[in-house]
Formats: sequence, C-alpha cells, structure tokens
Amino acid sequence: MAMPRATVVSSPPAPVPLCRASPSVSCMRNRNPLSKQYASLSWSSSIALVPITSQQLCRGPKQKVGVVQAAWTRRSKSEAANRPNKKSWKQRTDMYMRPFLLNVFFSKRYIHAKVMHRGTSKVVSVASSNSKDLRNTLPSLVDDDACRTIGQLIAERSKDADVFALAYEPKKNERIEGKLAIVLDTIKDNGIIFV
Repeated sequence: MAMPRATVVSSPPAPVPLCRASPSVSCMRNRNPLSKQYASLSWSSSIALVPITSQQLCRGPKQKVGVVQAAWTRRSKSEAANRPNKKSWKQRTDMYMRPFLLNVFFSKRYIHAKVMHRGTSKVVSVASSNSKDLRNTLPSLVDDDACRTIGQLIAERSKDADVFALAYEPKKNERIEGKLAIVLDTIKDNGIIFV
C-alpha cells in the first residue's frame, strides 16, 4: 500500500527588519559607536567609525589610534641588531646599476686588466702585458707605455663586446695615481664612460 505524499507549501519568509525605527529616523539612537546596528549590509557599513581628532594624529607612534599607527613602520634598533648583516640598498642594487667592473692588477713583472660582468661573473674583455702578442713587442712590460697599451686594448675589446660604460672601485686606501691613473685615463680617452 502506497503512502500518500504530503506536500508542504511554505510561504516566503517575512523580511527581518534591520532597524526597528521608521526609515526616516536614524538607526543609531544614543548607543556606543562601536556597537551600531546598520541599515545596510554592504562591506563599508561594517566598518566602525572611530572619531579621530587632529591632536591624536600628531601624537606620534606611541599612541595607538585606529589605522593611523601603520604610518610609522620602521625597523627598530633591536630588529637591526638581530640582522646586522642585512645589506644596504646600494649594496643590493649596485651590481644591476653598474654591471661591468674593471679589475686592474699590477705585479713586478706585468700588468693585467679585465672587465667582468658582476651578475654572471663572466669576463667580457682581458688584456695583459704578459700575453704572447705584447710580450715580444713591448720594451718593458710594466712602464707607462705598457699601461697605455693595456688601457687601449681594454677599451677596444670592451667596445667589441658592446660595453661602453665601466665601473672601477678602488680598494681600501688605494689612490688613483701613477700607473693606475694612466690605465684609467687611456680607457676614458678611447671612448669608455666610467660610472
């Protein structure tokens, strides 16, 4: 025997009033401003309004006032002490701002210079007074003429590799004078810019 099915007809639920007052009257009657009943369900109506005066804004980071506190976000001294090896902005970006670095080495017997790309550590151009082609043609491998020849070769080989700007960082307590100045001036005279 089959049981008769019972059909339940439900009427739509009655709208729940968000505010008991009439629409013309404000819904906020002498209540705490942080526990408001809102007439709208939008996301902006859920944000509590906190009155902030200009005096509260000028007090600084010690006063906790709403969202304004986020403006003072700096590393404190204790945070800096915890990470002393954090590199500065210049240290982190210098290899991208000045990618090609000139390295010059002077020994008692010869002069060696090379241009390296900092990011990939690839050598772009090399010149040495100890190479076969210069060793037999130069009268001295360490004098001023050898310095001019090395500077000229570095400039030409860098241009061939499409490098027109170099950086040179002197070592600690190193002065740019004498043979080093001759090499750098020769490179500048041959159309390479130092940045």
